[in-house]
Amino acid sequence: MADRTWQRRALGYLVLLFAAIIITAGGYQLGMRVYEGRPRTFLNSLQFAVEMFTTTGFGGDAPWESAEMQAFITVADLLGMALLVGALPVFVGPVVENALSTTAPSKLETDLTDHVVICSDTTRADALIEELKTNDIPYVIVEPDLQRAEELDEVGERVIRADPESAEGLDAARLPSARALFADQSDQVDASIVLTAKEVTDDVPVISVVESPEAKRYHRLAGADAVLSPRQLLGNSLAAKVTAAGRTGMVDAVEIGDSLQLAEVSIRRDSRFAGMTLAESGIGEQSGANVIGVWARGEFIAAPPPDAELIDGSILLVSGRTDQLERLAEMTQASVRGFAAGQTVVIGYGQVGKAVSAELEEAGVPHEVIDQNGADGVDVVGDATDPETLLDAGVEGADTVILALPDDTTTEFVTLVVRDLAPDTQILARVEQQADVSKTYRAGADYVLSLARVTGRMSASRLLENRDVVSPEQQVNVVRKQAGELAGTTIAEANIRDRTNCTVIAIDRDGNTVSDIGPDTPIQAGDTLVIIGADEAINRFERAFQSPAE
Repeated sequence: MADRTWQRRALGYLVLLFAAIIITAGGYQLGMRVYEGRPRTFLNSLQFAVEMFTTTGFGGDAPWESAEMQAFITVADLLGMALLVGALPVFVGPVVENALSTTAPSKLETDLTDHVVICSDTTRADALIEELKTNDIPYVIVEPDLQRAEELDEVGERVIRADPESAEGLDAARLPSARALFADQSDQVDASIVLTAKEVTDDVPVISVVESPEAKRYHRLAGADAVLSPRQLLGNSLAAKVTAAGRTGMVDAVEIGDSLQLAEVSIRRDSRFAGMTLAESGIGEQSGANVIGVWARGEFIAAPPPDAELIDGSILLVSGRTDQLERLAEMTQASVRGFAAGQTVVIGYGQVGKAVSAELEEAGVPHEVIDQNGADGVDVVGDATDPETLLDAGVEGADTVILALPDDTTTEFVTLVVRDLAPDTQILARVEQQADVSKTYRAGADYVLSLARVTGRMSASRLLENRDVVSPEQQVNVVRKQAGELAGTTIAEANIRDRTNCTVIAIDRDGNTVSDIGPDTPIQAGDTLVIIGADEAINRFERAFQSPAE
């Protein structure tokens, strides 16, 4: 289409130029005979017109005595200049643009295998791409929008311009040789992509993301191998920070071995531990649990030093036996206020808000729900940015406020309003974009989850081999690695923590899990190390201690 448009413009310009030269030549011949008394042949006049339009010289007959011919020459000069300038966008512009621009390919030019086909570029796909890059997993983006595909191609992304709902588009992405396909556009479009993918090949796992939990059934019927509902998980996770802490002080316990568990401990604003250093809290010494890391303001600090401060809203990642975690739960339970009617407020009643409310209802936690639209389950109808609406819902005396709003800018503003009305309340929030997490923390939130991050983590957990994601909303993995070259050393001698920022939390040895790990614990041949760390830390461990064959 662009080539045909350029051809039409070029042809039109040439016709105009030819007509201008002929008319100018005829006018010059007439003027020289009538006004100057110096007749010229048409061939002489044509030569004059060509020399004038090409600026190669046309002064052979100068000077002109008559006012009429002087005016004619002036007009002809201006016409020639206009035609010369007009040639730039018609001929020069497209040539330069084509030379400088890149065109996204319509199919993969390389024999890529074991890659992930991503349909198509979205902010949630960006989170998955980040995970894939961290774990050195190849991918290709199938993007139907020409402009967006070219933008991605210009910044170095592997992208093809194709329709992910068509068999031709997925074939162009080499789907039959891929490790998986990821679809996250809309419930209906994703179902169409799943059907097309299964038409192309049945051997490649297809992961689809649904906005509405009710759509899961239809994606399964379409043939999806895994259907993810990140909004449901995000809502459940936010509610768990209230319900689990209200019951035991612990959240997100994960079984690692026969006697070892991982869990999170929330340091609330009213906790006696808030403001203490890790050493001052005595958490590890009194409970026996091992503090592996700390989440503070959305950042994970692996192996925190004894002088690490437990700020309001920070979350400890701990490991230990069941009895050790129970003792830790007793320590934290004393600092958690009981829940009473009106002490928990949920703002927003979309998919995330409904999931939060359902979890609180099941746990028996009384709560108020605010939404701008009236519906079953909504207690206060109004604008959450209006302090009067928040006061009507009891935010001023609330123990916890959960923000489940779909717009990040609104979430940030409501966080500011809630923090002003209730300085000591705990604020839990969801945001759409990972980039808005830090701003929401700055606005006053105690705990923030990103839908994009949760989606990326859920999807990556389906693709990563030999990695157990502790919780999809976080960036911590548990991996089991053969001791290999570390055999014959101790934990201290291996210096794993300083070299990689990973922590060895257990050793699988002869069918048993050794959970009492200290600096002098020996690493023996045949041992399997149970290691916890963020993505990049795990990658550093693999580069430092694992051969490619392993």
